[in-house]
Amino acid sequence: MDWVVSLAGAGLVMAALRDLFHTLWHPTRHAGLSRLVMTALWRLARHLRVGGRVVGLVGPLAMVTVVGMWAVTIMLGWAIIYWPHMPGAFTFAPGSNAAQQPVLLDSVYLSLVTVATLGLGDIAPADGWLRLVSPLEALIGFALLTATVSWVLEIYPALTRRRVLAIRLAVLQRSDPSAEQLDSTVGATLLESLATEVARVRIDFTQYAEAYYFHDGEDHSSLAAMIGYAADLAQRAQAVRRTDVRLTGDLLAGALEDLAAILDQRFLHTGGTPTEVFAAYAADHGRGLTPS
Repeated sequence: MDWVVSLAGAGLVMAALRDLFHTLWHPTRHAGLSRLVMTALWRLARHLRVGGRVVGLVGPLAMVTVVGMWAVTIMLGWAIIYWPHMPGAFTFAPGSNAAQQPVLLDSVYLSLVTVATLGLGDIAPADGWLRLVSPLEALIGFALLTATVSWVLEIYPALTRRRVLAIRLAVLQRSDPSAEQLDSTVGATLLESLATEVARVRIDFTQYAEAYYFHDGEDHSSLAAMIGYAADLAQRAQAVRRTDVRLTGDLLAGALEDLAAILDQRFLHTGGTPTEVFAAYAADHGRGLTPS
């Protein structure tokens, strides 16, 4: 029975590690519990119709919640592994009153100080298999810390790329290039660069799905507010005379269709056209499409 309990704890640890792997390192980032947590927090914020500043905290708070969930699950999993073997399989420092505490409390305490890599030494494993297994918890704790830092360093460049594209579209909208200006070499170059940036954002939504739950605001820095203008530019470019401009307009339209497909498949589930998907994206981020 003791080994059954320990195996249950090991299962908890493996579940947390699997979720961490699929959230941070899997190529397509199909996470499980972490994705559910982020989706639930986002939908709650939208359901309560909280203000833009509060919605802007959903993404960071969701990341903190997910990391806390991983840490607690790993800590509890290891505590359950230790629990059936406490106190007989452990040694206690002279003068320590840990042995007089409930065994579950001692197990949680040992797991906590080990996963935090503190290693206070007042409780130490005595059995051979525990002496081999227990250091793995410290390694997992260090890996969790490293993974958290890596996650933050990965997600914010993706958010920056999204906001740069939104601001660029906002500047273009204010300048409102005419059909004659688009029907030129400069127009073709402009449309090609926009298609490249849209493709990058599409990849970001694939590899960093949690980026969707970061609210950019309701101004020109929000891609949800400005993506409709990119579709308008692509449509206008497809109607000009120059073949190179029409080609780059087709490229931009194709990139937007791919982006809409990812948004709909992973987040919105409308089953509609790209225009309908972008409208749903804008509505989900707190506003309607910006008029062209």
